[in-house]
Amino acid sequence: MNRRLIARLDVKMEHLIKGIHLEGWRKVGDPKARAKLYYEQGADELLYMDVVASLYGRNNLSGIVREVASEVFIPITVGGGIRSLEAVKEMLSVGADKVAINTAATQDPDILRAISDTYGSQATVLSIEAKKLPNGGWEAMTDNGRNHCGRDAVVWAVEGQKLGAGELLVTSIDQDGTGRGMDVALIAAIAREVDIPVIASGGVGSPRHVVDVLQNPDVSAVSIARDLHSGKYTLADFRDACHETGIATRRVAKELAA
Repeated sequence: MNRRLIARLDVKMEHLIKGIHLEGWRKVGDPKARAKLYYEQGADELLYMDVVASLYGRNNLSGIVREVASEVFIPITVGGGIRSLEAVKEMLSVGADKVAINTAATQDPDILRAISDTYGSQATVLSIEAKKLPNGGWEAMTDNGRNHCGRDAVVWAVEGQKLGAGELLVTSIDQDGTGRGMDVALIAAIAREVDIPVIASGGVGSPRHVVDVLQNPDVSAVSIARDLHSGKYTLADFRDACHETGIATRRVAKELAA
């Protein structure tokens, strides 16, 4: 089974941004131009997150997604501020293939079932932003990592699967933007309890970090942001590191022609 390398694009208004621990954002580029670049580099999927959606009560990415979807032919997941079936319908109508739900699902878990029943589990992603607890374990946070919801991240992942989520996006708040490596223990704790694909997010600072988490056969994908946006590495660097250690990823046109 090929593992997926997903380019994550956090967006504030019309700007691509990157922060540390899901805060302290700085502008790093154009979210449309970067999507096209990462598509050309061989990204398996794109993940767009509206990081200020909770401030405005809705996701504001429809214009960006519509333009990108007309030129980029890989799956696109959109998250941030999606709180209703109407919002899901809007995102899918402009070209998104999946929606990622976090805050709304913690407030009304049945929204996962409603989305799954209406659009299919393959379009339903439960986004879990997890923060390590002092006494062990992880708590799921909401509103882009700002607020507590009192849910154990692992227990919530299992419940999310039962409610109809077809995929989990698991972001470590502690590791996000640090480049120090992923929270392998967090990802493993969730992946071993569910039967749906798990996307690991937060902390990638080198190809080795991607290899570290994908050595767990229960992890389906990794989302990468910081090192792509800075230009320190390309997606080819991450694919090469995976291939060198026997981790299967999709081969892109340039590799097939070599």
